[in-house]
Amino acid sequence: MAAVEEYTDTLNLKVAELLKEVQLDYSSSTTKTVNDAVLSIKECINKIPEDTQVTADLAPKFIRDIGADKVEFRFKRPKSIQIGGSYSFQCVVKPDVNVDLYIQLPKECFHEKDFLNHRYHGKRCLYLCLIKKYLESSSVAQKVEWSFFQNEARKPILVVYPAVKSAGLPGLSVRLIPTAESRFNVQKLNIERNNLHTLSEGVSEATPMYNNSVLEDMFMEQGAEFIKTTFTGWKALQEALVLLKVWARQRSSLNTHDSVNGYLISIIMAYLASESGKARLNKAMSVMQIFRITLDFIASSKLWGNGIFIKPQGGSDMPKEERKKYVKYFPVVLCDLSAHFNLAYRMTMGGLNELQAEAALALRCIDKCKEGGFVELFMTKVDFPAKFDYCMRLNLKGKTEVSAQGFCLDNECWRLYEDKVHSLLKEGLGDRVKSVRVTWQNATSTRCINDGLAELDKEPLTVGISLSLPDAYDRYTRGPFFGNKEEALKFRKFWGDVAELYQFKSGTRECVFWECKPAKRYLIIKNVTEYVLKRHLSLAEDKIMHAVDQLDFSLTCEGGDLASDGSLLESFGTLSKRLRLLSDVPLAISSVQPLDSAFRHTSVFPPRPHPLANGIKAGNRISSTCLPSMEVMIQLEGSGNWPMDDAAIEKTKAAFLLRIGECLEKDYGMKWCPSEEGVDVFLSGYVFRLKILHERGLELLNGQAESYQVKRVSPTDKYLFLRSQHSSMINGLAGRYPLYGPVVQLAKRWVAAHLFSASIMEEVIELVVAYIFQKALPFSAPCSRISGFLRFLRLLSEHDWMFTPMIVDINEDMTPDDEKEINDKFSLSRKAYEEGTGSIISAMYVATAYDKGSEAWTSSSPSITELKRLAAYAKSSSNLLTKLIMQGQQDSYGWECIFRTPLNNYDAVILLHRDKLPHPERLLFPSELNQGKLVAQGNASKTFQPYLLTKGSTKDLQDQLYINFDPLMCYVKDLESAFPNTFKLWYDSFGGDAIGLTWEKENLKKRKRDGEDDGGVAKSVLDMLKDVGKTGKGFVKSVHLLKVPK
Repeated sequence: MAAVEEYTDTLNLKVAELLKEVQLDYSSSTTKTVNDAVLSIKECINKIPEDTQVTADLAPKFIRDIGADKVEFRFKRPKSIQIGGSYSFQCVVKPDVNVDLYIQLPKECFHEKDFLNHRYHGKRCLYLCLIKKYLESSSVAQKVEWSFFQNEARKPILVVYPAVKSAGLPGLSVRLIPTAESRFNVQKLNIERNNLHTLSEGVSEATPMYNNSVLEDMFMEQGAEFIKTTFTGWKALQEALVLLKVWARQRSSLNTHDSVNGYLISIIMAYLASESGKARLNKAMSVMQIFRITLDFIASSKLWGNGIFIKPQGGSDMPKEERKKYVKYFPVVLCDLSAHFNLAYRMTMGGLNELQAEAALALRCIDKCKEGGFVELFMTKVDFPAKFDYCMRLNLKGKTEVSAQGFCLDNECWRLYEDKVHSLLKEGLGDRVKSVRVTWQNATSTRCINDGLAELDKEPLTVGISLSLPDAYDRYTRGPFFGNKEEALKFRKFWGDVAELYQFKSGTRECVFWECKPAKRYLIIKNVTEYVLKRHLSLAEDKIMHAVDQLDFSLTCEGGDLASDGSLLESFGTLSKRLRLLSDVPLAISSVQPLDSAFRHTSVFPPRPHPLANGIKAGNRISSTCLPSMEVMIQLEGSGNWPMDDAAIEKTKAAFLLRIGECLEKDYGMKWCPSEEGVDVFLSGYVFRLKILHERGLELLNGQAESYQVKRVSPTDKYLFLRSQHSSMINGLAGRYPLYGPVVQLAKRWVAAHLFSASIMEEVIELVVAYIFQKALPFSAPCSRISGFLRFLRLLSEHDWMFTPMIVDINEDMTPDDEKEINDKFSLSRKAYEEGTGSIISAMYVATAYDKGSEAWTSSSPSITELKRLAAYAKSSSNLLTKLIMQGQQDSYGWECIFRTPLNNYDAVILLHRDKLPHPERLLFPSELNQGKLVAQGNASKTFQPYLLTKGSTKDLQDQLYINFDPLMCYVKDLESAFPNTFKLWYDSFGGDAIGLTWEKENLKKRKRDGEDDGGVAKSVLDMLKDVGKTGKGFVKSVHLLKVPK
């Protein structure tokens, strides 16, 4: 109970702080500023001369495009101008302070039948045009802009930025929203009536969307008064509304015209607090209780299917037949007090499904996440690129088919096109997807009032797709079985010539087969959507912009696939079997475990079989000189004859490994060779490096962490044990999440491309990505490489590394005691730093079940400085990636910039000869430097060549192979040995041709203390850099000094 109370107190404290930050301070100065701004606007409007003749000439193209006629009128002052919206009941959410000002249009400006044929909309716009003209000519406003009410192009509003300034209200704006209370006969706007006679053509067709558009203005003030009455004086309800607005604002897929907005949220809460809503909310509840009950209602109420009807106080329910009419015409029904108007008439079924899914995820966050999910609910950005697995943009600029029948019908043409795209994609993708979200936030251009509604096609239509695995990567789109003629006809009509009959075990059925390589199945969704959109909407390929495979260039070389071909696992299986069957080894081999990342599908460049490692020459072809070896850990059966001394144990291991190599050669004719780290065994074109875990290290596996034997485990065995534990866990995770491996590959490539190879080990990257999949909330686990990579970058940049440990529970078996132990160790690691008595141990604290103290991979690196630099790079890359997904063009350069690193961020740069790298083909971008001072230059050595031609005797060629040879790493070690504590080296271990240097500040301070002036320091630095070049003679191309230390 104490733990629950502590958790509640922590959440309430954080919520209170959040509310302080986002709520507007309704002080006397704030109120005065707003009142002064509103009063000045009122006075300006009231100065407009009465009976001014208003004609379509104020906005001729707008009037033409909405199809309005008879829009002339004589201006009369508004019947009333009053503040409404969130400001009126103190629920404005910063940073944007919008004050809604309801302009009640006078009855004298309208005729009885102006509800027909967009006349009301035309006069409404012209009324605002005149107000805008006078506001702009006065000193009341800094700026007056057009906007649109809920993205509805036929309902423009004015946004006024007052000239009145206040320090507490930097972003104050006043929205002028016309209302039309009691202007028309409500019965004439019944949802079954047709009020657009241009659509009739002899058939009376209902116009429910158009009718509700007019009714919305007629009942807006009434609805606002209902909300104000409910919320005023109820602090907990007000604060819960503010929290729900913050929650919704963080989710960009909800901030759309067809989903929820602040007004609808407040209506839902007012309903839940009313008699109609069975008083689910009452004044005895806390803020978080109200927040949760509202979310639960949104997520799971069955009323959404039957319609929500708010009956007048003391009034009677709407008849069942009337309710059915609303449900028939609208996918979502939320009727207001008058029972004449659906408040949610813009909401689509896709928008509702999205809202309910997000509400359900929010409830899971509250139940499962730390501190009630505060960070996940209110601080985490859930936008299109991170939420959806596939994002697509359709450039529809100038596409006449969108508005072929007119811009504004019963619904606007853009909304109709959204529905069309949504239904086509849902039908085409079927079981491959969980959801498809289509939005066209087109009403952003404010020029359309003057230039016409054709301006509104400039913004692209956005599609977000959440995948359902493994169905998403099925190469068949399966249709009806043979014999079902009616369904088969529909299937053929939809898919056209690509539909064929295919034979399956379950029978013959209509199918579409999508040809692709196994490693490229993630492109099937792209192929399906492109085909459907081209066939049914006649869209050109260059008008469809996908975010799917643009980053694949970073993982491929020589046109190869992104994944291993499976022969590696087959070779390992053969090796494992042979090792277990060896009979001439003194102790039998009990287990064989691969440790290399290639076996857990997280290697950036999975090894390929090398023709010379097979022992058989494969014709004349160019092959790599350098072969990577993959570590394999073996365990022997128990014995009491092992020596006790660590050095003796290592020599005994070496003797066993030599014996194993001899036996493999004798029994199976396998080539092997000894090395300092183990024995290298050649099989099927691969090289496996065998290592032995001593039985004393097995005590670690049994959890005897405090025993005397375990404390005497050698560092070598402990490191092997940690790697084996890590490899087992990650391998299991990769099996559960097919996209885990590709996301890790991108993450590793990005870290190396920005020269962080020395700062962060590959195991850390694997654990950070594992955290994204294991702790996915407030998202679902990523099902595409780009969305997973984006979340990795954001996690790196946004996680509070200084004050929060990252606990990666891969097997989901950690107990509260385990987490407490981790948190205690974390606090201890920060204590010395906070007290100023020491430095931070494990700045990047990543704890697992096998390493609760974060000692295995992050104890020494990255440092605080390196981690800050890494986070800054991650933030920059994530911002760029987000922009590319939502706005980027088809060209590749922008996507390449995510992996291009600026060399001017270093104090000195060493450029290497590209043709002396072990794998030149893996170089992403050749480094060029046109700044700084050239200190040293050198020619390339002729001793080492990264490629060889398989021509000549196989044995001679095999002698030219290098196992695990990397001249870059050799050079780095030489520099670290020759210049200790002088500079920090930054490099790309996957094939970069540049090394960055940054000066160690402590070394520079020591030089200053020794009496060396700035000139002396500069000279010694130049001399040192010349020596740096000499150390890498034959490998170093040039050395450049960018910044002289000060």
